[in-house]
Parts: sequence; C-alpha cells; structure tokens
Amino acid sequence: MELREFHSAFGNADRGCSSWGGQYDHEKRERDEMMAKVGIVMGSDSDMPVMAKAAEILDRFGIEYEMTIISAHREPDIFFQWAKAAEGKGIKVIIAGAGKAAHLPGMCAALFPMPVIGIPMKTSDLGGVDSLYSIVQMPSGIPVATVAINGGANAGILAAKMLAVSDEELLGRVKAYAESLKGDVVKKAEKLDQIGYKEYLAQM
Repeated sequence: MELREFHSAFGNADRGCSSWGGQYDHEKRERDEMMAKVGIVMGSDSDMPVMAKAAEILDRFGIEYEMTIISAHREPDIFFQWAKAAEGKGIKVIIAGAGKAAHLPGMCAALFPMPVIGIPMKTSDLGGVDSLYSIVQMPSGIPVATVAINGGANAGILAAKMLAVSDEELLGRVKAYAESLKGDVVKKAEKLDQIGYKEYLAQM
C-alpha cells in the first residue's frame, strides 16, 4: 500500500510542492524520499500547524524531509509499515507529534533504531498535559526526546542539531542560526534603550 504523504508548502523550489497535501509525481516523490533525512509524522491533520513549524526550521537549514499523517490507533498496519521502512529510506531522525493518548512517538521509538523527537499537542480537555505525559514517560530503554507542548520549532532545531553531529556544513548553519537569535535580542534591547518602555509597549 502506498503511504499517503503530505509535504510542506514552505519547501524549496526543487521540491515541486505548491500547497498543503500537494502530491509529487511518483518518480519525484520516490527520489525525494530517498534523500529525506528526517521523517515528520503526525496522528491527525489538526496537528499540521504545529508540525509545520518543524518543517519550516528544516527548510531553513536545507534539510530534506518527508511528512505524512498516520494514526497509530486507527491504522496500525500502515504505521508499522512506515516506521519499519524509515531506516531503509535514509531517515536519521523522526519527529512525531500526537495528542491525548499520544502513543505515536513512543511507537516510533520502539520500531525505529535512531533518534525520535516527540511533540505533545495541546488538547482541549487537559491543555496538552495528557499528551506530554504520554510521550515523556517512556519505559527504560525506549527514549523519546520530548519537547514542549506544541514545540514544533524546537523539534526542528533539535533534529538539525542531531544531524549536525556528523555534518560540519550543517553545524555551521546551526551556529549561524543561534547567532541570529542573539542578534534579535540585542536589537530589541537597543530599541528599548532608545525609545523607553512606554513607547516600546505602544509599538507592540
């Protein structure tokens, strides 16, 4: 069965995707999967806004990825197929997002031998604490690197840092990104010094 795939609208031009859910032609999709280093998987399309933040970070660093929607509970056969095939496709890190009884990241960690990053989704009932506990409280031997509730951007950054361990060029981009964050804070402090807090607040 061919897995259903959804790719980021923020991908670079050679990805050939024009919108959420845009489909590659078959040959292009297979070629892109072979190059993907990160697998982004979510349990529902309602998670897309958060998972998109991870994809945006990977785009910024020039990291190839694939993105898909799989429910570990509603379609376990498709999930097992995807998770077991990930290593063979060259994926080095999986970013998995889920809410409520958030078993998707943990099941990825059980089947995939390399790092899994879990994103707990904010929920309407318990505010995401249910998702957080489901993902972070993994049994010994099956770790999931869990970021904050709705922490899509940090998941992307963490994946980039993991890959940068063996990629000097990527490490340089990660360091440059950190410097840009520092520069943003310095500019804000300088602005505050210049105009004072009242005008600063008025401009926010």
